[in-house]
Amino acid sequence: MATVKTKEQISYNMSRVKSKDSRIELLLRRALWKRGLRYRKNVAGIEGKPDIVFHGKKVAVFCDSEFWHGYNWEERKSDFKSNRDFWIPKIERNMVRDVEVNGALEYDGWTVIRFWGKEIMKDAERCADIVEATLKRL
Repeated sequence: MATVKTKEQISYNMSRVKSKDSRIELLLRRALWKRGLRYRKNVAGIEGKPDIVFHGKKVAVFCDSEFWHGYNWEERKSDFKSNRDFWIPKIERNMVRDVEVNGALEYDGWTVIRFWGKEIMKDAERCADIVEATLKRL
């Protein structure tokens, strides 16, 4: 049974969530760097502010956490017990924005790669393989 948290505890926990340099980003970046792949991170001038950017090849990599980006959403949204009127539209809007960002980048000639956090946590090397193969292909 899950422990019930106070509003203050939940608020504190949410305030500690990083928007950049998260654990999943660091794992993937470390795997890419080890291969000699050089990138820029969190580039503000590019649509969606990708986590990892290979500017010359026009490859944008996003490391999406399951919570914020709606992994398995139809099943998971029933898990929200408090403040549903806020969280469900918030996460659904994030999901829509992800699709919009992908479309805008692809329209501008970018290749977009998105990984779920659990994919990176399970096998960052496999994710790095995908990025490296994409870069070689372009």
